[in-house]
Amino acid sequence: MARMSAEERRESVIRAAVQEFARGGYYGTSTEAIAKRVGVSQPYLFRLFPGKKAIFLAAAGRCLEHTRKVFAEAAEGLSGDEARDAMGEAYIRLIAEDPAMLQMQLQMYVTVAAAEAAGDRELGELVRAGWLELWDTVGIPLGDVRETTAFMAQGMLINTLSAMGFPSGHRIWDGFGDGVDKAAGSVGGVMGGCPAV
Repeated sequence: MARMSAEERRESVIRAAVQEFARGGYYGTSTEAIAKRVGVSQPYLFRLFPGKKAIFLAAAGRCLEHTRKVFAEAAEGLSGDEARDAMGEAYIRLIAEDPAMLQMQLQMYVTVAAAEAAGDRELGELVRAGWLELWDTVGIPLGDVRETTAFMAQGMLINTLSAMGFPSGHRIWDGFGDGVDKAAGSVGGVMGGCPAV
């Protein structure tokens, strides 16, 4: 078997970090757990990244960029209601198929709030910049700031309800439509048992 390059190993660390931070949060995840998931030593991990914060920043950036790409690809060539519906369905698929993406988003928000309360603005700057890119990616095909606000607000509500584990079929999902209700069962089922959320 061929040895992985440093860049390939770095990518595997980012993927593992998304999973670990999604589950345990920044403060509850050790670099040892990330190194173990990748199959490397902690000293090797620190040759790839200068510290835990750098690993978290890379994982957060990856999560935001992946979500942005999902929106962009779904809305390609579409506008208005068609773009909104396509992006909404794509996002529901994303969090249903990869619940760690939703968990990582939620962990990012908690971590930013805690870091900023302690005087550290670096995490917040990265997350805010990534979130603004998400906003712009959604806003361009929707073409209206109110539509963009409504879309993002509904998405954040879906995130919250999914994280709390509301099951498919619960009346809380009635106003969202069938696609969200179906995804709620798979997302809520996974998220509901997650102690980190």
